[in-house]
Amino acid sequence: MSRGARISLVVVAVFVFLGISGLLARALSATGTERAAVLDVLRAQARGDAPGVLSFLPACAAEPACVLSARERTARLRRPGEVRLLRFEPSVGLTLTNQSGIARVAWATGGRPVVQCVRVRREGPVTGGEVELLSLSEPIGGEADCGR
Repeated sequence: MSRGARISLVVVAVFVFLGISGLLARALSATGTERAAVLDVLRAQARGDAPGVLSFLPACAAEPACVLSARERTARLRRPGEVRLLRFEPSVGLTLTNQSGIARVAWATGGRPVVQCVRVRREGPVTGGEVELLSLSEPIGGEADCGR
């Protein structure tokens, strides 16, 4: 094999390695992106900001029944103080394709913890890596499952 062919082979291998590494990094960071989005919607809910909650849930904002439920839940769950995540279970693990799932989150502002389920749609790293929150549940029991 000539020197030029070996150099070309090494260059191609480096580009393939960098491409795969980039996709993996994007896939691994999706859980952090999902966590941040969930924290944002919970902060709006704890402030009692129903329009803010609905801005993070565009699919819910398009359905009148979901809007009504979100407004009522936001009014009930209004709490003073900073929202702290006590536990976060992401909707899906590492995914390279588009997937939907349910995240489970326990949070508090100083009082009793609240546990809720968040329906999430995540795109794979090839299709953009976006995270979209679809809905936020009523509070569930502390040991209750989100029915994944």
